[in-house]
Amino acid sequence: MKPEMIIRHPMKKSHRHRWVVSMMMLVLAVAAAASAAPRPNFLLVVADDLGCGDVSAYGATDVLTPRIDALAADGMLFTTMRSNSTVCSPTRAALLTGRHPDRVGVPGVIRTDPADSWGYLDPAVPTLAGVLRGAGYATALVGKWHLGLTSPNTPNERGFDHFHGFLGDMMDSHTTHRRHGQNYLRRNGEEISAEGHSTDLFTDWACAWLRQRATGREPFFLFLSYTAPHFPIEPPADRLAEVRRRAPDLEEKRARNVAFVEHLDDALGRVLDTLGEAGLAGNTVVVFTSDNGGSLPHAQSNAPWRGGKQSHYDGGLRVPFVVRWPGCVSAGARSDAAGQVFDVFPTFLEAAGMAVPDGLDAVSQVPVLEGGAPGSPRDLYFVRREGGPAYGGKSYEALIRGEWKLLQNDPYRPLELYNLRHDPQESTDLAAARPEIVRELAAALRVHIHRGGAVPWQPPAGP
Repeated sequence: MKPEMIIRHPMKKSHRHRWVVSMMMLVLAVAAAASAAPRPNFLLVVADDLGCGDVSAYGATDVLTPRIDALAADGMLFTTMRSNSTVCSPTRAALLTGRHPDRVGVPGVIRTDPADSWGYLDPAVPTLAGVLRGAGYATALVGKWHLGLTSPNTPNERGFDHFHGFLGDMMDSHTTHRRHGQNYLRRNGEEISAEGHSTDLFTDWACAWLRQRATGREPFFLFLSYTAPHFPIEPPADRLAEVRRRAPDLEEKRARNVAFVEHLDDALGRVLDTLGEAGLAGNTVVVFTSDNGGSLPHAQSNAPWRGGKQSHYDGGLRVPFVVRWPGCVSAGARSDAAGQVFDVFPTFLEAAGMAVPDGLDAVSQVPVLEGGAPGSPRDLYFVRREGGPAYGGKSYEALIRGEWKLLQNDPYRPLELYNLRHDPQESTDLAAARPEIVRELAAALRVHIHRGGAVPWQPPAGP
């Protein structure tokens, strides 16, 4: 048709109507396609006893963690994130429930010896894995569980489709994979044996599961939970030799820990590489963190913070926390939002477009990840219960409100008070000088203790 004919014979009204309707339908279809964009996958990597002073992205100079550092360069590094407890089980319980650990029955470490076990995960509390699985996610836990040895608190009963790892608290050796001589390695419900360093095994198993996801249609949640760098400090010989060559003057205990951490960093790199090779990296939220600070007797570092594992000083609580979320988090971003690692729970749900359930103590960090300001200030609560003569089976707590921090480091010491804004290294106890602040924070702490005390932390007694 010639151009002048188009002018002389404009589109008929009925044709124009159909064209308008067709364009509207196209716009709606495009909008629907956009709203139906694939839900993100989630990869949560948790190290065991890794302090900020053992990560070069946080300022360490004698340990090299290029893969953690690259993850931070591609995403957001949180400078003021803390764990939920000074030890393993309580933080892991909080991570998987979005609630303070004593409110789900895990104020202390769950151990293989019932007489020295100080927690029992409430079977009625939903887990992050269970909630995501109910929304169509494939769920897997590879590595350390540490939230129960028997039913009903095994990983497959608490939301994970697939479990390939270690049920217990710690390994007698990272190469024998036993605890008190007992084998706690499992593939789902089957007892298994394996040869190799635990860090390498967990990495192999995680990579294998990720490769399977490349052909799957449903989104996934993989919780990769390492036993490193928890003592015993057992780096591979070649990695230790490299550290000794690079830093011959490094004290032996420190050299072993540096090598152990660098081996873990290598492992993380393998997992991230597999994620990319499987075509999954572009739609996967990756979080890397730790369950508590490093152990000072084992030459681990929490610099510049005071104290370490088991302590409510910030060396025991401040942990690395890095998030990579392509298309959402700007590369090289940093945040000083003061949160706790269990904020992962509502963050993942919000990122997946799901409703965040009522009753959580955790707070979503999605607004921060999207470049917004942190939410309203909140109290940060920490708890640990422990046995032995030093603790007597009692609990000890800490509370942060704004710039003030009230704490104990065992149940028999008086409360200590620090102003974190003026004294971030917690060197000057102000409890005697500021009794009104002690009273205010102690009253808030009693509310938390009262709520946690309503939840049993031992399994029901048998008949």
